[in-house]
Amino acid sequence: MRGPSSSHCAAAARIGLLARALMDHKIDSVLVEFDDRGSLPTTHESQGSDMGLLGGLLGFEPFDERMVHYQQEVRQTGIQVQFRTGSYGDPHPNTYRLSLKNSKECHSLVAISTGGGMIEVVEIDGHELSLLGDLYVTLIYFEQGEKAVVQKIQGILGQKGDIQVLNEKIGQRRFICVKQHVPLDNQQITTLSLLDDTIVVKSLPPVLPIMTPEAIEVPFDTCEQMLAYNRSRQLNLADLAIDYESARGGVGRNEILDKMVEIVRIMKNSVRIGLAGTSWKDRILGSQSTSYNEKQKTGHLLDIGLLNRVILYVTALMETKSAMGVIVAAPTAGACGGLPGAVLGTADAMGCDDEQIAKAMLAAGMIGVFISNFSTFAAEVAGCQAECGAGSGMAAAALATLMGAETEVAVAGASMALQNSLGMICDPVANRVEVPCLGKNVVAASNAVACANMALAGYDPVIPLDEVICTMDDVGKSIPSKLRCTGLGGLSMTPTSKKIKEKLAGNI
Repeated sequence: MRGPSSSHCAAAARIGLLARALMDHKIDSVLVEFDDRGSLPTTHESQGSDMGLLGGLLGFEPFDERMVHYQQEVRQTGIQVQFRTGSYGDPHPNTYRLSLKNSKECHSLVAISTGGGMIEVVEIDGHELSLLGDLYVTLIYFEQGEKAVVQKIQGILGQKGDIQVLNEKIGQRRFICVKQHVPLDNQQITTLSLLDDTIVVKSLPPVLPIMTPEAIEVPFDTCEQMLAYNRSRQLNLADLAIDYESARGGVGRNEILDKMVEIVRIMKNSVRIGLAGTSWKDRILGSQSTSYNEKQKTGHLLDIGLLNRVILYVTALMETKSAMGVIVAAPTAGACGGLPGAVLGTADAMGCDDEQIAKAMLAAGMIGVFISNFSTFAAEVAGCQAECGAGSGMAAAALATLMGAETEVAVAGASMALQNSLGMICDPVANRVEVPCLGKNVVAASNAVACANMALAGYDPVIPLDEVICTMDDVGKSIPSKLRCTGLGGLSMTPTSKKIKEKLAGNI
């Protein structure tokens, strides 16, 4: 993806892509509304929500190079865009309310960014539903004869697909929502469109790279279950991750490893771009990794061995992100430096190949699954412990795996790293994901290196990983909202931060 925040940029782009499909790719105007008690009123412009959402409405994927020119692209298309803040009582801080129009129709869509680029559409045209962007969705709007229409649709689809009738609200347009694992062919769409009671048929393709298969039976949901599953198998964490991913995504083992190798190479390229020096007008920090690299080579830095390389890589990754280059949200864009920086820096020092790195990243991903299952990757929900903290726990497991550790050792490293990250707030200076984000990514990577070594040395984490994750979620939700990526507390409210914000806005 491109942009400072996965919750804002990548997720917003996916929401925009689904909204574009709802409008058959024809949009004349869009009203975007945010709840005044959420995080978006103060961050949607500076953290890339506008870029992601409008880019998605234009049909751009989150990594599209045209994203950075979204304002010019919107002007060229003539789409009228309006942003508004109001009191809607939205329970999630990252809620997008869209009202879309063209010359023939209008629709509304409500969606939330759930963290790390993931989304959920929770309402279309006034009807509650749940779309995660992981399936092919067909919306069939109809006038009357609900039972007969459903029967006809079932006949056309051959009884396949999850069919939901949405007509409970008086005065709202009625439609049938069909979720499937394969797209409808042109003949099926034409047949549905010609039904007597059908008004229009909408096709919403998936926006995630891996779809949810028809039958999901994962081998485990918690770390405790994974360890029990592994007692008779004695697999390392990377192989357990492949077992899980194969079942969860319906993907072959070789394909999983090949995909992760591809992701690793994207990360490596992001490091190279950062080390070459980057620039971007709308950011606080200039290129600092180049200076760090030079100072390290000339002996002007403390000799902290491996950590110097890790700090260098973390900085390079964060600078590529801030210059709108392509990065991997691992686990998020705001935390894109800690995990990859720690793993790539260590792997380069060890002389590891891409496949070894990919397996370490898969091990990290397994820890991420447990975090996702019982907490969140969204700083707006649980503070920076859900981003840099999560990345640190994932990185500790990855580093232990890179060293050939058994699963229990990798899990111990993750538990200790997460314990050390509890309570980390999110207070970006001038609403840019740079300060103190860079430092927190460096801390996350350094913590991961230390905890991996502690685990390899046999240190006792005491608290099981599952319990740490549940505690992390509880702690995160108790952090005041002003310290959860709203730009309303902490360093965000210092006099210097306010001056920087004014300067970047062109008011100074």
